[in-house]
Amino acid sequence: MTTNINRRNFLKSTGLLAIGFSIPNFGKAEGLQKLSAEAVDLELSPYILITKDNKITILCPRPDMGQGTTQSMPMLVAEELGVSMEQINIVFTSGATKYGSQLSGGSSSVRTRWKPMREAGAAAREMLTKAAANRWNVSENDCYTEGGKIFNKKTAPNPKGEMRANSPLGSGAVLTFGELVDDASKLEVPKEPKLKSPKDFKMIGKSIPRHDIPLKTNGKAQFGLDYKMPNMVYAVMLHAPHIHGKVKSIDDTAALKIAGVRKVLKAERSMPHKTVECVAVIADNTWAAMEGRKALKVEWETSDFSNASTAAYFANLQKLKTEDGFTMDDKKGDIKEGFKTAAKTIEAEYVTPFTAHAPIEPENATAWVQGDKVEIWAPIQGPDGLITEIAQKFNIKPENVKINTLLMGGAFGRKAYIDYVCEAVYLSKQLNQPVKLTWTREDDLTQGPFRPGMLNVLRGGLDATGGVTTLQHKIVGSWMFWQLWKMPADKMTFWSEGMNQADSPYQIPNRAHSFVNAETDIPVVWWRSVYGSTNAFASESFTDELAHAAKKDPLNFRLDLLKDSPRFVEVLKVLKEKSGYGKPLPNGQAIGIAAARTFETICAHAVIVSKQGAGVKIEKVISVIDCGIAINPDQVRAQTEGNIVMGLSAAIKAPITIVNGQVVETNYHLFTPLRIQQMPKVEVHIMPNEHEPSGVGESGLPPVAPALTNAIFNLTGKRIRTLPFDLSNFD
Repeated sequence: MTTNINRRNFLKSTGLLAIGFSIPNFGKAEGLQKLSAEAVDLELSPYILITKDNKITILCPRPDMGQGTTQSMPMLVAEELGVSMEQINIVFTSGATKYGSQLSGGSSSVRTRWKPMREAGAAAREMLTKAAANRWNVSENDCYTEGGKIFNKKTAPNPKGEMRANSPLGSGAVLTFGELVDDASKLEVPKEPKLKSPKDFKMIGKSIPRHDIPLKTNGKAQFGLDYKMPNMVYAVMLHAPHIHGKVKSIDDTAALKIAGVRKVLKAERSMPHKTVECVAVIADNTWAAMEGRKALKVEWETSDFSNASTAAYFANLQKLKTEDGFTMDDKKGDIKEGFKTAAKTIEAEYVTPFTAHAPIEPENATAWVQGDKVEIWAPIQGPDGLITEIAQKFNIKPENVKINTLLMGGAFGRKAYIDYVCEAVYLSKQLNQPVKLTWTREDDLTQGPFRPGMLNVLRGGLDATGGVTTLQHKIVGSWMFWQLWKMPADKMTFWSEGMNQADSPYQIPNRAHSFVNAETDIPVVWWRSVYGSTNAFASESFTDELAHAAKKDPLNFRLDLLKDSPRFVEVLKVLKEKSGYGKPLPNGQAIGIAAARTFETICAHAVIVSKQGAGVKIEKVISVIDCGIAINPDQVRAQTEGNIVMGLSAAIKAPITIVNGQVVETNYHLFTPLRIQQMPKVEVHIMPNEHEPSGVGESGLPPVAPALTNAIFNLTGKRIRTLPFDLSNFD
């Protein structure tokens, strides 16, 4: 169960075993450490807290936006510790640097915490076991752990509850963790605790029901929008219609007449690349604030951004595509020579639009600034990064910034961009009281940031036998790290998801990938799978185009190019089996495939489509995913299904378009994610193996669009290179 817990009340018992460790960014644990009650009270990086009354608390270091980190992270500890999920309390970490990276993003939670979290659980188990063995004066090998207790094999019942022959049950046969914390806390922490073999896992690898689902269905789970505190006021912002606004005049006469409205004041929205002005309405409740906002009359000064448009942005990409850009260091062979000797050359361009994250829970935050200190309660993806940004922006010492991480009703990258939290802090500082700020749906969709629109330019060379000799892939678009931190284009650490030689390891003798940055004032940020959703659409669509140009079957064509990548090969073979690829389909149906590795996970989709009058219907999506050990298979399936929903929505539903500096799609009636009745059937197959876990939250999205468009080509003969497109017209 997930609860908020007061640390001082938790520590009222006299005994305590606390195991902590520090994780530098994405690295392995620097070392486990035992903490005193005083140290824990000062929040010196505990991850496991056990008190004499046998209460067990595990800290979750990654915020939960629905992907299930409050299940997966504590489960890693609980598996090794020897307790069930029902026996533990779960709380989020505070964002302090001692906890290492606490960003939920890049599908990094399980794959970077797989070993450290288990080591913490194993260390605590070994200390408790040794304490029990010492008390019983037996070998540690004579003890075993189960259900938060240590059992003495010589005197306790066996695991089936049966008494052992000639061993009457003694008073020391079973000890709870709570009975052992005093003794265990005096022992040294094992430097290299022994981890379980996968064959001995009792929870990991099983579809255990998520403990947070009942709380989310009965209303007990606390999301950002649920948070309340005494004496707080409620706020909403009126943002400029063209995003980069400046207030010319405010007429708040009508707004102040709305019952419950207290005050109207000019405020600011701080984005990484620009700070703009907005107007805040302060009220006794959110509804009154929203009604007051409707009554406001604000005149905005015209800015350069009022002439901005997505059409002009894409026209600029066409101009920039002639530049060489920055070439990645995974270049292979000589592409110039490869094209000279190619028997056939294929070229294509692929365009993907700006799109919004559109989480069901819009942005919100509660902040309370008290002098040189600030406390924040908010649904955020990265509490550690938030501390740094708030400290820098408001000139507050990092140790004086306290973050209380709340559950997120969706995020997908948006809630790693903390402009809305800065707004709440700004207002609290001005008003000298706690403020709860809530964005409207219109704010969320029209103000950004967005997934950037991208242009992918590809060129491939084939030899006389249809083999691929050369591949050139150039990406043109907004480099979000330049906008966020002015990072130069040659530092494109995460740019290449889904299309580099690591993610798409096709064996091509001459190959190069390059990037051209298109600077823009349209705010951009990570969107689920980052650039994987744009890059893989181009690379996997073009792979199909090469296969057809070579007059080869697209799946076999891929297998030929992946002979040195056995895990990729196995995924495609299973996809072929599960989808019936190559077997006759009912009349009017066709199948298309695509595969990509992103965030170290391989995912392949087969999409079956049919002709429906003038249009096309998506009948079914079959997915095969290799993510190493699946911590909770049901969770892996759920994440893959969610990726399919978002991938299809981005492919066939409305994009974000800007005309005269204003976003056209103001709410769900214009920005229309896939509805439940529009969803095709979905099958998800998880590859069984014992490789270390890799990312799941985003890896299922990149192959969705190319598998769909490849299927439509096989059905209609029409090649789709620009997203989104209309399914209703293929005559």
